[in-house]
Amino acid sequence: MNSLPAYSGARISGCWTLRSDGSGGGEGSLDRLLPSVSSGLSARKRTTSQCKSEPPLLRTSKRTIYTAGRPPWYNEHGTQSKDAFVIGLCGGSASGKTTVARKIIEALDVPWVVLLSMDSFYKVLSPEQQVLAASNDYNFDHPDAFDFDLLTHTLRKLKQGKSVKIPVYDFTTHGRQKEWKTVYGASVIIFEGIMSFADKQLLQLLDMKIFVDTDSDIRLVRRLRRDITERGRDIEGVIKQYNKFVKPAFEQYIEPTMRLADIVVPRGGGNMVAIDLIVQHVHSQAALASAHQAQPLPQTLSVLESTPQVRGMHTIIRNKETSRDEFIFYSKRLMRLLIERALSFLPSQVRVRVVQTPQGEDYEGKAFHGKRITGVSILRAGETMEPALRAVCKDVRIGKILIQTNQDTGEPELHYLRLPKDIGEDHVILMDCTVSTGAAAMMAVRVLLDHDVQEDKILLVSLLMAEMGVHSVAYAFPQVKIITTAVDKKVNDLFHIIPGIGNFGDRYFGTDAPPDWSDEEMDEPSC
Repeated sequence: MNSLPAYSGARISGCWTLRSDGSGGGEGSLDRLLPSVSSGLSARKRTTSQCKSEPPLLRTSKRTIYTAGRPPWYNEHGTQSKDAFVIGLCGGSASGKTTVARKIIEALDVPWVVLLSMDSFYKVLSPEQQVLAASNDYNFDHPDAFDFDLLTHTLRKLKQGKSVKIPVYDFTTHGRQKEWKTVYGASVIIFEGIMSFADKQLLQLLDMKIFVDTDSDIRLVRRLRRDITERGRDIEGVIKQYNKFVKPAFEQYIEPTMRLADIVVPRGGGNMVAIDLIVQHVHSQAALASAHQAQPLPQTLSVLESTPQVRGMHTIIRNKETSRDEFIFYSKRLMRLLIERALSFLPSQVRVRVVQTPQGEDYEGKAFHGKRITGVSILRAGETMEPALRAVCKDVRIGKILIQTNQDTGEPELHYLRLPKDIGEDHVILMDCTVSTGAAAMMAVRVLLDHDVQEDKILLVSLLMAEMGVHSVAYAFPQVKIITTAVDKKVNDLFHIIPGIGNFGDRYFGTDAPPDWSDEEMDEPSC
């Protein structure tokens, strides 16, 4: 990947010097790291420390940018590129790295981005180090405080489009939480942290390197506000940590890596000129999925013929005055038709199969050519389609996936997964009642691919889809067959399908939707 020639950096010569201030480690652990600035260079005053991880889902006035799940990067021919595009953001603590990342993501107009924070990769502290951390005597700003091996392994897998598990670091207990977060690849990865440029192996994974340079006084004020209000620390402890660790560490390890950056962004997120330059460069290096939104509907889409019966049933279930009993009855009728339509796309034997009738005559017919059929429902609304599948497929196996938005962070998360054994050998009918942006459907497809299901053996069935969701799924996974009863043109600013059907799960199960519900984000188990 080409870098910006006007901002190319030079590697710094020199050697590491270690501080015996409680962080532990020795010279051997720093062999893989970049050398620090020589002592002859004067260093500007800078601050640095660990930063609180920001939720990786961004909401703007017009749309939501999903940062968990997939697709990986696909080119204009519908084939998967080798790697995702990785942007590295470095800078001191509270310099505005996350703000810059958000601005870049919004301007890129890419629907799927992973924002990976270095804060998630602090090492697990020993009991002795826990005591030091409690008294602000542990150096979180030293390279030895980070698990570079795990970080490099994680970023490399993400760049290859593979799923990863990311630790969740608790700044209150100074340890990793029991539950790790699963991320299913990305099209663009923005990796930010105070030591983003300090490791040789990490640098090799970065396609663009950005250093956020903000005045030290501004960063110190931000740090004081953050540590006191968000982490419950007293001002004396914050100042003590700053003088003992933060200031020296920045001057020794972080500021020198500014020379490695392709571009330096002064003033952080307020510098829209620099952000525009970055966005233009990324656009020039890869084809973005958003460019396909205005194209004709893909050939992988099959829409149920709009007969008077189908049109009449849509009229009933779309009517806000329809009773719950009628809504359920006519939804089930449509589901049965939809499943029957989906089954017609399963492979049949090329040769005619001859059977003998009770009258002793031969009948030339067809038979399913495959090992098994498995249905997978995206909870909760998707499981309402299971009876229709069971009614037409004897002994069909059923799996379930729950993808839900975290109400505290706004982040789409995989909460529950139950798939039949050896599902990789099956043809899979993936069921969800409505698809607006395609977020949940694409994450579900990614989960199936990670369980060795072949892409061309996946059929996505949905009662109602928006054009945006159709394009997103088809562009990311061009071999997945998409079957629906209708496609609506629009998705509004709240990600509701327009004219739509309302919140299918709430209308079907008789529950109430919150005022900011989204067609595919509010699903939760019905049990």
